[in-house]
Amino acid sequence: MAISAADVKALRERTGAGMMDCKHALVEAGGDLDKAVTVLREKGVAAATKKGNREAKEGVIHTYIHPGSRIATMVELNCETDFVARNDMFQSLARDIAMQVAASKPQAVGREQMSQGLVDEESEIYRNQAKNEGKPDHIVDRIVQGRIEKFYQENCLLEQPFIRDTDKTVKDLITDAVGTLGENIQIRRFIRYELGGE
Repeated sequence: MAISAADVKALRERTGAGMMDCKHALVEAGGDLDKAVTVLREKGVAAATKKGNREAKEGVIHTYIHPGSRIATMVELNCETDFVARNDMFQSLARDIAMQVAASKPQAVGREQMSQGLVDEESEIYRNQAKNEGKPDHIVDRIVQGRIEKFYQENCLLEQPFIRDTDKTVKDLITDAVGTLGENIQIRRFIRYELGGE
């Protein structure tokens, strides 16, 4: 099937992927632009999985001050080489993540960093809520598990819906960047300040 240069260009603009990757994805998707985006994302997930164990010691520390100067954030975003760290796409990713932290108030990067004491405390609250709602004992554990999943999605940065495209999580954003830039990328840590906050 012949793929037009215009379609390749359109896909590249939508995804930021390389020209040849876009062409191959369009061929695989039979020329369907939306399917080609999915193909690229799936390949990005596969690439991210392979690259996930490689060491990421380069990167940037990006600061963001929200208009009005009442909220400020600082994010450390790591990659493998200083070449990628200076890349505009990587810099833009760091800025987007810093803005995400300002807007969404995450408590940890991922589940592994979440305080077990806090998770246990939330579980107990959800258990008591379910019992007070008169839910049968045999489904209380399932209700608690469902609410804890929602708690993780709201409070773990990687699991939050991305503020600029809520169909994606922050983890999807990182995965897409790994697929495009070809390096392991990790959010190492962040800090958020709010005027008058603790």
